[in-house]
Amino acid sequence: MKLIYKPFGIVIGLLSGLVASKVFSAIWGIFDQEEPPKPTTRDTSWAKVIGAAAVQGVTFKVTRAVVDRSGAKGFAFLTGAWPGPDRPAKSQAAEAVR
Repeated sequence: MKLIYKPFGIVIGLLSGLVASKVFSAIWGIFDQEEPPKPTTRDTSWAKVIGAAAVQGVTFKVTRAVVDRSGAKGFAFLTGAWPGPDRPAKSQAAEAVR
């Protein structure tokens, strides 16, 4: 069943990118009346470039997580099989710190 989910997951991933782009534009419009600056934009501040990157990163990750989770739940509802692992894997970083 997990193999059947792959194409479904790819389509959902593409859709989440489109949704995240629209959400980021709406959120950025709250902060600034100009388009978000690219890192190579000369006449802008470091704070604005880093702020735009941070807002964009959070927006894309959260939107992707919401869309992916909803897709997995929908797939499980339709097929009765969960497309991913049942439990999170152990953290190698946490083990290295201990």
